[in-house]
Amino acid sequence: MQLLWFIPTHGEGRYLGTTIGARAVNFDYWRQIAQAIDHLGFTGALLPTGRSCEDAWILASTLATHTKKMRFLVAIRPGLMSPGVAARMAATFDRISGGRLLINVVTGGDPVELAGDGLHLSHDDRYKLTDEFLTVWRQIAANEVTNFQGDYLNIQEGKILFPPVQKPYPPLWFGGSSPIAQEIAAKHVDVYLTWGETPAQVAQKIASVRRLAEAQGRTIRFGIRLHVIVRETESQAWDAANNLIRYVDEDAIAKTQEAYARMDSEGQRRMQELHKGSRDALEISPNLWAGIGLVRGGAGTALVGDPDTVAQRMLEYTDLGIDTFIFSGYPHLEEAYRVAELLFPRLPLENLPAIEPQFTSPFGEIVANQEFPKPQINQPTAATVD
Repeated sequence: MQLLWFIPTHGEGRYLGTTIGARAVNFDYWRQIAQAIDHLGFTGALLPTGRSCEDAWILASTLATHTKKMRFLVAIRPGLMSPGVAARMAATFDRISGGRLLINVVTGGDPVELAGDGLHLSHDDRYKLTDEFLTVWRQIAANEVTNFQGDYLNIQEGKILFPPVQKPYPPLWFGGSSPIAQEIAAKHVDVYLTWGETPAQVAQKIASVRRLAEAQGRTIRFGIRLHVIVRETESQAWDAANNLIRYVDEDAIAKTQEAYARMDSEGQRRMQELHKGSRDALEISPNLWAGIGLVRGGAGTALVGDPDTVAQRMLEYTDLGIDTFIFSGYPHLEEAYRVAELLFPRLPLENLPAIEPQFTSPFGEIVANQEFPKPQINQPTAATVD
């Protein structure tokens, strides 16, 4: 199992939909989060894309110089970038970071925002363009000289001079729920991502994409994008979930849902169907809570519970074929530490850091200025894997 975190470049705080508890985000803060991700043993982090976000490529390039191991999941945007330019950006980042780039292919689902960036294609045409883009990008990024004539792209002698570290190119990740998006995933990508739908819905997606990939003679890995609210007890976790939206009013919900209704993203439509703009039934599956989606686009669900319960729900997804989780929590710095402390010991993580016995920096505060705190019986440590 791999576990990635999230770097919030579009705002941060202790509550959703309010300035109360809001936190200024700047480079110093993002660096703290990135270094926590690096230190705690997360595989890496997703950086979001879109006009509400800081530019992910510039920020990731800077953060790479302040970290050692973590990987950066950064978006390429068909229709907003040319495949040759995107391949050069990816190769350069992969080299300067020592092979720590993951590529997130984002076609986009908001026609208004895309029009502001000069892209005026319909939903299916954008995905047809993405198909052509990835055909060219994969060839160029693999250091092949490429000629391609399609309905959207005309590439003559496309190439890069300096190839990426990872071969044949940095892994391609992609999320899309519509039939055409799933077809493109099956044809091109390494990891297919879904937002946090119910296990039954996720199982259907996995079966569909896996079947399409097999028809292409390919195999694909699967990942899921979720929030997480984990506390020492179940009741504390649900209190934290409800507290997160305590300042969200009906007007904020209505405005948010109206804005997302204009989108032609099938994934966003499915997210909205989970809660239907209402607080009435937000636990849509055991420990799967849709409250975040009331005022947030994209990933709108969270796993909520005590560590054992959340770990069990994650393992239920892995039984379906999910091997990678992209988590986030508010505020992201504190929640990264909380997840590492409470959840990591209960998961079969690939890259869990080993903690060697030490005396100069013990776990916990020294008691009475001279006594080391006593460990509790059966207390998990960061080096324990069930």
